[in-house]
Order: sequence, then structure tokens, then C-alpha cells
Amino acid sequence: MSRILVTGGASGLGAALVAKFIAEGHQVLSTDVAADGPDDGASYRQLDVRSPEDWAAAAEWVEQNWGGLDILVNNAGIATGGRIDVESLDEWDRVVDINLMGVVRGCRAFTPLFKRQRSGHIVNTASAAGLVHPPMMSSYNTVKAGVVALSETLSHELHPYGVTVSVVCPSFFRTNLADSIRGQDTAMGATARQLIEKSPRSADDIATAVIAGIKKQQFLIIPDRPALMAWRTKQFARPLYNRQMRKIAARARQRAESGEPAGGGVDSRTPGES
Repeated sequence: MSRILVTGGASGLGAALVAKFIAEGHQVLSTDVAADGPDDGASYRQLDVRSPEDWAAAAEWVEQNWGGLDILVNNAGIATGGRIDVESLDEWDRVVDINLMGVVRGCRAFTPLFKRQRSGHIVNTASAAGLVHPPMMSSYNTVKAGVVALSETLSHELHPYGVTVSVVCPSFFRTNLADSIRGQDTAMGATARQLIEKSPRSADDIATAVIAGIKKQQFLIIPDRPALMAWRTKQFARPLYNRQMRKIAARARQRAESGEPAGGGVDSRTPGES
């Protein structure tokens, strides 16, 4: 039985992971920004990933109540996106603070404990957008690529202490993540919402694959075929990947110049998916 902390555990992928961990008999601390959590069998704490004080309190809680932690799942995040000249700098600040620095704060809060234990597993939720970088998604691509880079760095840095690291990179799947979309590029936001809500994949589907990857201690967990095909296309067929990306950008330009929503140029398929 493992002791597991999950951020963003009240909904979406976080809730699906919490439910599956509970079903397997693990001790789970679910955290989220709301004061009260769902009645799902997990312990619950309010935790805003932007708050170092909340992180310190969570680390203190697991030491006092469990005597340590086995798995930290940095899952909390928001959706964002937009053209570079439309999305505001305030929105950039917001997504960096939550999606990237939230993960950094979590890793910093629990690394001392993992080092003392000489054990632990950090699981950081990134995105296929951390591996492949479609146009009109500068801020989201940037922070998710940062999570991938942080995860790889820590996988090497913490290896001498017996600590393993995984990074999760799914493509679009059905979740309430679209509710977090805001910002000035409303056309891009509407398209992102459509891609999330119409995906054939559920949070449960992704959670099942993620837990399988955690058990194998995989570093890079790509839990669905579209994300895997996109990554392979970029690795092994770069000219095809570039053509697909530039077609998306060209369609967006045409729509913008004709007065149609620019975000409508984003393809519903992940690059590499036919």
C-alpha cells in the first residue's frame, strides 16, 4: 500500500486517479483549491499550488499523519492558449504560475522528504503539448514543455537518492479543464473547449494508462495513441510534422483574414493522427 498525494484531485484526471488509487487500497491525500473536497474515500486538504505555505502545510501533514510519502502527483493545472499577439501577458503570468511554477513548488516541497527517505516517486502531469507544439498555443506549449524539462532534470538529479520521476503527456481527453479557459483570444479558447469536450477519450481512460506507467516506473508516460503518434511523427518524420503544423497555421490565417474565428484553424486531430 502506497501513500499518495494528488493535486487537482477534485475533478478531471486528478479525480479519476484518486478513485483508482483508492480502489487499489492506497492511502490518498487529495488536494484542490476548494475548501471542501468530494466524498471519495480519500483524505482531503485545500491546497493552492501557487502558495508555498499550502505546500509546506501539506508536507507537514503527510509526515505527521503517515510518516512519509511514496508518490507525489503534481496534476493541478489550467487550459490556456492563443495567438502570440492576442493572448495577454497577464494570462501568460497566470498559466506559468499554475502549470509550471505549481509543479516546481510541489517538487521543492517534497524533495527534502524524499531525500531523507531515500525513496519516492514524483509524477508530473504535462501534456502532448509539452512534446509537440501546435501553433496558437504558445503559452500552454511553453509551460508544458517546461514541465517535461523539469521532470527529466529531476529524474537525473534525484536518482542517487532512490527517487524516480515520471511525466505524463496525454492529448485531448474529456474533462472539465475547458472551464478554466479564459483570456483575450476567445476564438482559440472556443476551439480548445470543443477539442476537449468532443474527445473520444475519458479521464478514466487516461488514468488507467497513467497508473500502469507509474507501476512500471516509466519516465515518459504517453497514455493515448494520438499523443504517441504525434510524438513519433515529430521524432521520425519531421518534414511531415512541419507540413501539418504549417497547414494548421495557414488555415488560421485564412480564417482570421476572412473574419472567421481564427481558432477554427486548429485541427481536431493531433499531429501524426490520421
